Amino acid sequence: MSLKNLKLNKALLFIVTMSFLIISCKQQEKKQKEEKAVNKAEQKAPFFKLSLAQWSINKSIRFEGANPLDFAKRAKEMGFEGVEYVSQLYNKPIESMGMDSVLTILKANSKKYKVDNVLIMVDGEGHLASTDDEERQKSIENHYKWVEAAKFLGCHSIRVNAHGEGTAEEVAVAAIDGLSKLSEYAEKHGINILVENHGGFTSNGAWLADVMKRIGKDNCGTLPDFGNFCQTIGYGSINDPNCKDPYDIYLGLDELMPYAKAVSAKSYDFDENGNQPKIDYLKMMTIVKEAGYTGFVGVEYEGSNVSEEDGIKLTRDLLLKAGAELSK
Repeated sequence: MSLKNLKLNKALLFIVTMSFLIISCKQQEKKQKEEKAVNKAEQKAPFFKLSLAQWSINKSIRFEGANPLDFAKRAKEMGFEGVEYVSQLYNKPIESMGMDSVLTILKANSKKYKVDNVLIMVDGEGHLASTDDEERQKSIENHYKWVEAAKFLGCHSIRVNAHGEGTAEEVAVAAIDGLSKLSEYAEKHGINILVENHGGFTSNGAWLADVMKRIGKDNCGTLPDFGNFCQTIGYGSINDPNCKDPYDIYLGLDELMPYAKAVSAKSYDFDENGNQPKIDYLKMMTIVKEAGYTGFVGVEYEGSNVSEEDGIKLTRDLLLKAGAELSK
């Protein structure tokens, strides 16, 4: 074989080899892209949306000087698409700036950081289930401004309390009256009135569900909280060592979900595995899903063994983990 033919054969061999390698690489690349596409398709979005309850950062606002007006920014940075305001955290800004200015800033920030304004948790405006007629009416009227604030911000609801003193039936009758009247006012503004299980009779799932059934209004519902099912302590935390009369949290959630227009994923101290010893999140989220709920689930961290931000992220991750498991 001549030198010329030898060189030609080597050149052809090189070309064939390179062509084979190029084709193989392209096939491998195509396969990897297809595998990524399959994996991406398998990673379904959770059946719910994530919001952040502002109470999760109440310590930094009340004791460390954090600005409550920056709430939308902080929520967005932690990966949330919705925010749930807490009325009592705005007392000082409202006193110094006025309600209109505060609301204008909150609305602008929510738009800037592209988060949905979900609801306002209203406290300190009186008891809507007070058995004193005058006191109950005053409480109803005290909530009007928060209904209007929710409308301005684009929220769908305000969360209220239905506390009162008396027998279970006496407080139920008062709650039906107070909530019905406030719901009638809110209906004109396109706002829902939501009652949270928050201590006393409201932490009894059967009692609160019965009140909702007897009210029978589309814009009056519940905001079930995973942890506030203690009937004997203040605002109902099952984490309180003095709680003597806890209600079954899984039964309670199941009873309240038919009326739910928001859900509060309460969390306390985390164990070494990043779980909640007192709350089975997968079990809770199974109840939420089986109720057909697809709205916002709000993270509300109340623990103390990790920082507020870490507690929020750990709670968020528990929800996402449960969501992924339930999406299989």
